[in-house]
Amino acid sequence: MSNSKKKKMPKGSMETFFKVLRMIGNYRFLLILSIVLAAVTVVLQLYVPILFGNAIDEVVGAHAVDFDRMWYYLSRILVMVIVSSVSTWVMSIINNRMTYRTVQDIRAKAIRHIQELPLSYLDQHSTGDIISRVIADTDILSDGLLLGFTQLFSGIVTIVGTLIFMFSKNVWITLLVIVLTPLSFFVAKFISSHSFQMFRKQSETRGKQTALIEEMIGNQKVVQAFGYEDKASERFAEINEDLKNYSQKAVFYSSLTNPSTRCVNNIIYAGVALVGAFMIPGGFLTVGGLSVLLSYANQYMKPFNDISSVITELQNALACAGRIFELLEEPAEVPEEKEEMGKAAGEVNIEHVSFSYDKSKNLIEDFNFESKPGMRVAIVGPTGCGKTTFINLLMRFYDTDKGDILVDGQPIKNVTRHSLRSNYGMVLQDTWIKSGTVRENICIGKPNATDEEIKEAAKRSHSWEFIRRLPDGLDTVLTEDSLSQGQKQLLCITRVMLCLPPMLILDEATSSIDTRTELQIQEAFDQLMQGRTSFIVAHRLSTIRNADWILVMKDGQIIEQGTHDDLMKEDGFYNHLYNSQFVNVAQ
Repeated sequence: MSNSKKKKMPKGSMETFFKVLRMIGNYRFLLILSIVLAAVTVVLQLYVPILFGNAIDEVVGAHAVDFDRMWYYLSRILVMVIVSSVSTWVMSIINNRMTYRTVQDIRAKAIRHIQELPLSYLDQHSTGDIISRVIADTDILSDGLLLGFTQLFSGIVTIVGTLIFMFSKNVWITLLVIVLTPLSFFVAKFISSHSFQMFRKQSETRGKQTALIEEMIGNQKVVQAFGYEDKASERFAEINEDLKNYSQKAVFYSSLTNPSTRCVNNIIYAGVALVGAFMIPGGFLTVGGLSVLLSYANQYMKPFNDISSVITELQNALACAGRIFELLEEPAEVPEEKEEMGKAAGEVNIEHVSFSYDKSKNLIEDFNFESKPGMRVAIVGPTGCGKTTFINLLMRFYDTDKGDILVDGQPIKNVTRHSLRSNYGMVLQDTWIKSGTVRENICIGKPNATDEEIKEAAKRSHSWEFIRRLPDGLDTVLTEDSLSQGQKQLLCITRVMLCLPPMLILDEATSSIDTRTELQIQEAFDQLMQGRTSFIVAHRLSTIRNADWILVMKDGQIIEQGTHDDLMKEDGFYNHLYNSQFVNVAQ
């Protein structure tokens, strides 16, 4: 099995938990403050039973009650309860802030990391699954963190503090509690290990469900046109059924934790009561002292009960966190060299290049080509021959398996990707219009462009006619349905017109434009390509007749090359490909 097909082993819940803690470490001050407030709250809560025990011991017998001392203890209890409540309230505010800042950081880090991931990762993972990790999984993580902070900090301090106070009252009963405590851990560990796996499968299935919904809604026209609604519903039903099963199993396993731990904790409580009752007649313990120890035993067990009661949310949060960290830990693109490429002259040499997406299947083998500055190179061939792959290699979206691509004699592997790509102007078949104004969409490659420069570029690309008719012209805010596909393509072409890079890549750049507009665009491209090395991928061969050189690709190899006229005279593959288009049109 190839490395690309190997699945990573799921991370354990404890490993994921420590990774989350490291992310929280960015807010050490808030973390320390929260722990201090938790300690204050717990210490005050632990001191209250002592005061209650002292108040009880003031009841010496019938008509022998020291009311002054009793009211003294009760007033101190009231003060401590108020201070403890305020500390808890402030701790909750701090935990909220720390939680949402941590989740904000995780989302920001995820988005930055996605920008650094190789294109191969994005090609191999559905958009819906990635969206689910960044949005849905982080939301669930934030809910789990809120619960976790509240229970964790208070719980740890409560357990440690309670043991210290219990040791001060009675050593033997405290040792009894410590000896019986591991039973709760064993029970909780056994159950949580099963529930975590179910929660993980639940989170993965939720990602598949999001991907399917995104796929169906984004292509609803095609779905309805081909009557695929029932099949799409069946696919959704299958995933929905899996999600239901995993969710039920996850909740079932996690729901066992709370009653199981409560059972163990009740045994501990009964043990304390039984041993303490036998110690009172011997004078080793007072009634008030026993009430204090029972109260401590109850408080000691409370963190275990609290955590077990929210174990479902915590396990779900850790499972989602594991998926997020899988994304964050995906290797980024190969670290770049420090060398920057200046403005290129446009000489491109391809030397013995081989490449394949699937290493078991060859795609491009021993590819060789040399283009001079200002040369117009057209790449043609049947679907799947490697035309788009060739463009991906030029732009270094993928690195070659063998061989080198050189620009002006400089291997592109030795320069930063940004400096390389800034020398190319790229217009693709698939348009991308971001949410924003027309001006913002045009100025992506040149943010400081003036309105005059924008208008000039728009006029050359023949997009100014429809731009000026928009409600607010260049300041019109665009949405998904604001423009037709052809208008979107014109805007993408205008971006390149504005930047005027030394090299161009046109991948079916006029595919969404009507014939009349295509002729106008072709004129504009002719002007734009003057003196610029251009690589043109086209299925309509009539658009590349004026190319300086034509590469005919088939099965990842150049089988023919030359000018249009030369290739037509050869009566080879290109000739048949060119004529077949007109035959199909005539038919």
